[in-house]
Amino acid sequence: PLNSAWHDGSAPMTAQDLLAFEAFSAAHDMPATLHLLSPAVNGALPLLTARGYTLTSVLHAYTHDLRDLPPAPSGDVRRSDDPDAWAALSAQGFGPGSEAVMRAVAHLPGTQLYQAHVGGQPAGTAALSLTGGVAALFGTSALPDRRGLGAQTALLAARLHAAHAQGADMASVFATPGSASERNIRRAGFELGALRLTFTRGHSPLRGG
Repeated sequence: PLNSAWHDGSAPMTAQDLLAFEAFSAAHDMPATLHLLSPAVNGALPLLTARGYTLTSVLHAYTHDLRDLPPAPSGDVRRSDDPDAWAALSAQGFGPGSEAVMRAVAHLPGTQLYQAHVGGQPAGTAALSLTGGVAALFGTSALPDRRGLGAQTALLAARLHAAHAQGADMASVFATPGSASERNIRRAGFELGALRLTFTRGHSPLRGG
């Protein structure tokens, strides 16, 4: 399932880029939703504004140099070889309506799936993929009744060590600003590198409180 696109900033965005993307989105009955990292936003903003795009979400983009690892996880973290069981657990953490997305995540080629256990019971899930020496950490959730028990911290450490063992030089992860997940990410030694800004055509703009 495809419901958004990235503009990587390697070349200036053009009106033709947006028109082609909007036509593709319309053909699949999806809103035109585009992600950009903050260094690429200023150059693209006039064109996005002219085409009716508004800012709809912001995430923090963190990176971790894998030459400097946190301590190995002290908790019980296991690899999962059952994508559907992993997706069902993960959806419990993300909440109702996330089941289809987590099944898609679990079945992505090259995705490594992890589960944290506390007291012998599942407590959280996470995923890892490697591309060109960079490890992407994603799909992290804690079961509602097992939060605050260290599952996310253990899953972060386990994936960083696994990525390093598989030859990765750097790890990346996105976090919601101000969330408990972001606090865990910072404690694990990640450094803020950029913002991921999401623009959607024809939607109400994101408003601060």
